[in-house]
Amino acid sequence: MEYQVPQFIEVEDKIVGPLTLRQFIYLAGAAGMCIVFFFYLPLVFAVLLGVPVAALGAALAFYKINGKTFIDMAEAAFNYYIGAKLFLWKHEDQKESARVEAAADAAAKIAPARGAPRLTGGKLSELAWSLDVQKPDSSEK
Repeated sequence: MEYQVPQFIEVEDKIVGPLTLRQFIYLAGAAGMCIVFFFYLPLVFAVLLGVPVAALGAALAFYKINGKTFIDMAEAAFNYYIGAKLFLWKHEDQKESARVEAAADAAAKIAPARGAPRLTGGKLSELAWSLDVQKPDSSEK
């Protein structure tokens, strides 16, 4: 028996014309608040309050930032603002940093001379072998 697997499950359905239910609720809420402002407040105050409310409603309904809805970004910003923050500071003594800088300068000055012999792999293995081989002490016997 074959079953159809639903495709595009993250896409919201268009319920009210070209709008999703969420977009319609944001726009209807903003429009309702603007109507209340125009009925109960003088025209100047109604316009001053209605324009930001209408802009917020339109942003909530349509504006996306990097594929995320505006309400998701506003929620993340709010949680960041009120959330606890952890700041770490690694204290470094001035004496310690001066000593590290002096050691780095000394290491730079001790660069190998041009005529110094190089240690090759064969010489290195011979040196390791000679260090591993020890003469028996007469005190151990």
